[in-house]
Amino acid sequence: MSSAAEQEAVAGHQATGNGRQAAAANGVRRPAPPPMVSAWPGAATPLGARFRVGPDGVAGTNFALWAGGAEGVELCLFDEAGKESRARLTELTHEIWHGFVPGVLPGRRYGYRVHGRWDPWTGARWNPAKLLLDPYARAVDGDFGLPPEVYGHVRDWPQQHVADTVRDDRDSAPYVPKGVVVHDDDDWSDDRRPKTPWADSVIYELHVKGFTALHPGIPEELRGTYAGLAHPAAIEHLVRLGVTAVELLPVHQFAHEDHLLRRGLGNYWGYNSIGYFAPHAAYAASGTRGEQVGEFKRMVRALHAAGIEVILDVVYNHTAEAGELGPTLSLKGIDNRGYYRLQNDPRRYADYTGCGNTLHVVQPQVLRLITDSLRYWVTEMGVDGFRFDLAAALARSMHDVDMLSPFLAVIAQDPVLRRVKLIAEPWDVGSGGYQVGAFPPLWTEWNDRYRDAVRDFWRHALPDVREMGYRLSGSSDLYAWGGRRPYASVNFVTAHDGFTLRDLVSYERKHNEANGEGNRDGTNDNRAWNCGTEGETDDEAITALRRRQLRNLLTTLLLSTGVPMLVAGDELGRTQRGNNNAYCQDNEISWVDWGLLEDPGWHALFELTSRLIALRHRHPVLRRRAFFSGRAQTADGLRDLAWFTSRGTEMTEQDWYAPAATLGMYLSGRDIPGRDERGAQILDDSFLAVLHAGEAPVSFELPGPPWAERYEVVVDTSLEEQGEAPGGEHRAGAEITMPGRAVLLLRVAG
Repeated sequence: MSSAAEQEAVAGHQATGNGRQAAAANGVRRPAPPPMVSAWPGAATPLGARFRVGPDGVAGTNFALWAGGAEGVELCLFDEAGKESRARLTELTHEIWHGFVPGVLPGRRYGYRVHGRWDPWTGARWNPAKLLLDPYARAVDGDFGLPPEVYGHVRDWPQQHVADTVRDDRDSAPYVPKGVVVHDDDDWSDDRRPKTPWADSVIYELHVKGFTALHPGIPEELRGTYAGLAHPAAIEHLVRLGVTAVELLPVHQFAHEDHLLRRGLGNYWGYNSIGYFAPHAAYAASGTRGEQVGEFKRMVRALHAAGIEVILDVVYNHTAEAGELGPTLSLKGIDNRGYYRLQNDPRRYADYTGCGNTLHVVQPQVLRLITDSLRYWVTEMGVDGFRFDLAAALARSMHDVDMLSPFLAVIAQDPVLRRVKLIAEPWDVGSGGYQVGAFPPLWTEWNDRYRDAVRDFWRHALPDVREMGYRLSGSSDLYAWGGRRPYASVNFVTAHDGFTLRDLVSYERKHNEANGEGNRDGTNDNRAWNCGTEGETDDEAITALRRRQLRNLLTTLLLSTGVPMLVAGDELGRTQRGNNNAYCQDNEISWVDWGLLEDPGWHALFELTSRLIALRHRHPVLRRRAFFSGRAQTADGLRDLAWFTSRGTEMTEQDWYAPAATLGMYLSGRDIPGRDERGAQILDDSFLAVLHAGEAPVSFELPGPPWAERYEVVVDTSLEEQGEAPGGEHRAGAEITMPGRAVLLLRVAG
């Protein structure tokens, strides 16, 4: 060490005597030790707390905790009054501390205190004064506040640059949630998973609380809960809409960040996990002493019975413990060096997530934690798949993103996980983290290239139509390799992160003042067009244009090859008032406003969305399982995919590079690869979609033979009301007028 700051840090470290004098520095008076209970040897597997019948038929719970570098582990049990008793886990097998405690029944609350060295300079942050949540806890009781007592270091140490090196010996037990012993005896024999093929899937991203909090058909006491989402009124909307899967924003137990709590806010989205086996307790209507587990399972069963799969948005890339100045809640106090990626200076955390820390997935125990969690949610909680937040961080080996990484290799060979739906958010914030199109077979990806192209096309900001051609037809430039299929692309225009669909056509600038960060948070790259006025307006012409743009965006999404994903409320015209980063808005800004259905215009948008999804379900040509060839298969020259200019002629190479706002896409139902379940050839109607993003109307000549003799109008987004199909018929070769900014979908007749 050579810098003055480093020398001062060493001096601060020496002054605290490696933490042994911190209690005096903190003014801590040690209470009398709690009573001790005895623990039998028990077993090292499975990890976590498992209620069972032990030796001599004695009922109790086996506890097992991996804590590789620890010097000792104490199990802490809490009675109904919160009184603590402890049991030393003296058995150590392959770095797992374990013991069986007779008489501990389901519903009992518990935590751990882990002993070891306090030496942040080497990454060692053991502090037995801090009660730690079991990483394998099946349920969590209590809320995570962040008073000074829950920090392993003295949070308010005067010299903040060395504060993380001064150990805090105050007891955190009164201030942190506890794990709950849960008895799992559900074999799921009465459940029927929908098992919807990828190509047939339509995903609906929703927040458990936000979707149900204002629903008038759900009893008030169930709103905002798993039971609320399982209610027939909630499921009825999903069925009427026609989606095949709900993608739930994080439901793992999570904690709120300190900077939000200080502003009277919380982490609404939940991307701050701390319990990878526990359903978030605040979403339970039935209780938090294990009842949340059963309530979650009943929700999954109800959705399955309606033919709807359940996909979880999971956050295995980081935890709620943040960086070196963050709280000590679980992994940091169990084995900081074993669970987290550290920098060359092991006081500091490697941060590929922007959240302060990154789980060290290369470590066997971390990989085991993640895969055990994933298997648990599939086999014991009934879920059908996962969307991995910042998945590139999980695919990093020692530093770089590696598509042969241990995490991806384990998933590929796991007999449970390789059979469920796997969706990657294919980027992180580290160097080389953008990996769209790079994940291997088995994986689908959020395709932000699709999002950006569609937004740019409809605000008339693309220099030509090449990008739209790729995105509409399945993004073969990204995914036609290694046996991947068009459904590797999860197509979306909006997601939880960013503007809602209505805001995308109503605002060009973010309006995040309610977040309390001076409108500095959230992206500035919105690719939005407000149709001439920023924000809500009474101008009828602008309002009509915005609703047409919404119809254009939804129609484009649901006609594109790939897997469409909608966001809850977009089909109703939900607004966040221009907030494009509502992660901390647990209120009407983020919740679905069901009153919008009473507005005839917004109800018409819902009806159009439902009709488009139903059209997609009926027609396999709209949900292909293989990429287009673009080649003629028969003598008449008809191809499975053809592109047309407004002149009714097939596009040439020059046309693709020329400035244009109009694109015609022909999909042949005669040339669909594959066979149906009985081995027969798949045949369908053929369609011509015409997309025109220009402001002025344009004349479009409908292609003649061999493409068609006649065309029937199926969708026309220039019409204000779309509750019913518009109807009408045109002969091939006719010149039709495409209104400004509209989509016309025509079915080949005869």
